[in-house]
Amino acid sequence: MSTGSFDAKTEVETKGEEAHHGDVLHDEVLKNSDLLTEAFEGENQEHEQGVWEGVKAHPWACFWAFIMCFTIVMESFDMFLNTNFVAIAEFQKQFGVQTGPDSWTIPTRWQSALFQSGQCGAFIGVFLAGPITNRIGYRWTTILALILMNATIFISFFAKSLTVLVIGQAFEGVPWGLFIANSPAYASEVVPLSLRGACTATLQMSWSIGSIVVAGATYGYNSRLDEWAWRTPLALQWIFPTPLLVLVFLAPESPWWLIRHGRKEQALKSIVRLGTTAEDAPKKLAMMERTVEIEAQLGGSPNLLDLLKGSDLRRTIITCLVYASQNFAGNLIANQATYFFEQAGISSDMAFKLNLINSCLQFVANGLSWVLTAWFGRRTIYLYGTTVNICLLFILGICASVPQTHGTNYAQACLGVIISFVFAGTMGPISYTIISETSSVRLRALSTAVGRAAYYVAEIPMIYLSSRMLNTTGWNLAGKCGYVWGGTACVCWVMAYFFLPELKHRSYRESDILFNRKISARKFKSTVIDVQDNE
Repeated sequence: MSTGSFDAKTEVETKGEEAHHGDVLHDEVLKNSDLLTEAFEGENQEHEQGVWEGVKAHPWACFWAFIMCFTIVMESFDMFLNTNFVAIAEFQKQFGVQTGPDSWTIPTRWQSALFQSGQCGAFIGVFLAGPITNRIGYRWTTILALILMNATIFISFFAKSLTVLVIGQAFEGVPWGLFIANSPAYASEVVPLSLRGACTATLQMSWSIGSIVVAGATYGYNSRLDEWAWRTPLALQWIFPTPLLVLVFLAPESPWWLIRHGRKEQALKSIVRLGTTAEDAPKKLAMMERTVEIEAQLGGSPNLLDLLKGSDLRRTIITCLVYASQNFAGNLIANQATYFFEQAGISSDMAFKLNLINSCLQFVANGLSWVLTAWFGRRTIYLYGTTVNICLLFILGICASVPQTHGTNYAQACLGVIISFVFAGTMGPISYTIISETSSVRLRALSTAVGRAAYYVAEIPMIYLSSRMLNTTGWNLAGKCGYVWGGTACVCWVMAYFFLPELKHRSYRESDILFNRKISARKFKSTVIDVQDNE
């Protein structure tokens, strides 16, 4: 970097320390030719870097992105744990109602309460995440959530009634909301352009890891004839927060967040910590500063109302629809897999074994999703994945509609596993990538939070509907629920076809320009954006 460029950058940083307050930025980067040239070079380097080259150059960025995404394992653990509780014989006997000489079940209203309470708490958490993150950053918000998580587990662990257990789950949900709002945003901001898809997709892998631990624990303790059949799996939640708290404390803050708050010197150090060489770090800093400044000229300090203004309204709608659609394409079958298998006519012991197999296969599918994101676009993966699951869901419904035999029972169980596998390899992980790329940098913390809130708004009634469809004291549809989820998945496909843009290989600056120009979703991929455009 030239001496003149270094002096200019030093001057910008010095003025920034004096003049910056919150998100108020100045526009030297758009006026200084040396800084602008560096911004061009930084963006071109990102476009030229391949996936494997990016992994070799930025292993620490991948590591920190994975650590932040791994916080989602706690929401996954608890979500799957609750759905497994209703299938544990001792839990049914202690908290359920007797339905036969030697059989008990948890009433539908309590099943729904157990499944929904955590999501209600998370709904509150995601709305807290945006303002808190904008103020103290991704690291400290996550640290705060991990401390809160450690504390709230006590309520559930010592619960003596379903009422207290439901309350405990609601309190645990608050830090979940903070985790899920921040993880995709942080992961997308610390890794280079070529790795955004794979690293944000690890969020779905964290869900799978949580479900594997739960499946193994509940299978191992299902045969116990005392309260530890369900209390021990609850205690296992404590194995995650403290180690993660230490690692997150050591993690670098997102350089995008630091730049947006005028802390350029710290942002430069963060960029170097994430794997960029000392020689190229100023170029990446200039690239980020350019994008942040372009967005800052569109508005001041971010607030929730900004999500409903101009091109950001379109981005908010896409984020909300993609997040909410996760509940309408068969995902709830995966979330209640053990109970679904039992309702499909599989024995309790075999249902827990199948659930463990299902969770492991989801983990494999998550790994395959990294390959898919490297080769195919976000829009392509979403549309084709949804198409496959629509077909499988309707086949599931047909299987459950014919006269039932041992063979049709296993066919329904196998279809449930395949539907979960497809979701875990396509729609699930790619949704997180789409969400993290669609929002503007300025509003990312708020946008991911509101998007997740839309997910909970859709999920909470769908959980009740799903429980009602599967429960023997409800509609007892078993595999016929495939007709319902197949129909809702069709609606998701139609909306995605018309409204979901392709943002693969697009820098955040290019995404801003495409949305500001109101380009049709189907033309995002073919539209050419010049590296010098600042609009």
